[in-house]
Formats: sequence, structure tokens, C-alpha cells
Amino acid sequence: MAEHTRTTLEPFFEGYRQFREQYFRENKGQIEALMAKGQKPKAMMIACSDSRIDPSLKFGVNPGEMFIVRNVANLVPPYGPDNAYHGTSAALEFAVRDLQVEHVIVMGHAKCGGIHALMQHEHRQDDYISSWMKIAEPARNFALAKTKEPAAAQRICEQEAVKTSLANLMTFPWVTERVRTGKLELHGWYFDLETASLFICDAAGAFKPAE
Repeated sequence: MAEHTRTTLEPFFEGYRQFREQYFRENKGQIEALMAKGQKPKAMMIACSDSRIDPSLKFGVNPGEMFIVRNVANLVPPYGPDNAYHGTSAALEFAVRDLQVEHVIVMGHAKCGGIHALMQHEHRQDDYISSWMKIAEPARNFALAKTKEPAAAQRICEQEAVKTSLANLMTFPWVTERVRTGKLELHGWYFDLETASLFICDAAGAFKPAE
């Protein structure tokens, strides 16, 4: 490994050493049980890949407690089985059908880079992002119909994109079946890191501060 690379990555190696010497030693029994018995998380979270957004840190999640999938702008595509690659849909299927999670949470966040790319998509040239963000086009159209002020439109779009993903979840037949029978609940959350504030989407589609 080049010296420059090693220097750049050294904080991560130090973090690994601390994990091994502190957390792992203190929780070795729990970790061994998880590895021997398998995972049985009660919830799945679909969160953004944004490096500032760490669900485990924000919600005190321990290993084995939450099945977390992160992608650009925390989007769920609609159901569409074919021979293409569907990473988020495959993870959703595993969580719902194999792990039988009881909750699926879609968590958006303020100042999302993916949503910013969507709001500026006519100015972008890329290989994948613009195509992926088309999932949230209805959210963008809704936001721009409400306001042309960039910051306000982005925040509206970020929250509407969560609702778009919740609607897309219901296009998966095995999600719909479990929701109908009461075995699965869907949740929309929105996190603002600047104020450490969590908002929950209610039945009417409004985001209200978490208690």
C-alpha cells in the first residue's frame, strides 16, 4: 500500500483497532451468538448513501437489530422483475420474505445530494445517477409546482420522494400481502442533521416532528 494511501486511510485503521480492542472484547458473547444463530432484525431501513447520514449512529442500532440498505437518495424503485440488476429490490425481498421483518422504514434527509442532482438534472451528464433519480420525478414535479425557490423546493422534493418510495413499496406483491395481513408496517421518516430533528410521515402524508 502506497504511503500516501496508508496515511489517508489511517483513521479507519485506527477505528478498526479500537473496535477490535474495545467493542469486540466487551460484546464478544453477543457477537458470537449473532454469528452462530443468524440475524433476526425486526426492521429494515432504506436510507441514503450520504456519508453524513449514519442510521446506526443516530438510532443507537446494535449489530443484528436493523437490516439497513443505503442507496442514492434512499429510493425504492417500483416492482419490475426482469433480468436486469436490482440491488435495492433484492435486499427488500430478502428482508421481507426471508428475514420476515415487521417494519420497513424509508428515511430521507435534508440537503440530499441525490435530490439536488434531480432538481438540477437538466444540467447533468452522468452514466447512472440521472436514470436512477427518475424514480423520484413525481416528487420533483410536485415540489416545483409548489415553489420555484430552490431550497424550499428541494426540501419538499426530499419529503415527497419518501412518499414516492412508500407508494412503490406497495407495488411489490409480497409487501402488499404482508401489509394487508398486518405482518408488515411501512414508515416514512425524514431527518434534518443540522437540527438533529426527526420527522415522521403521518397517515395524511404530513411530516410531523417525532416525539
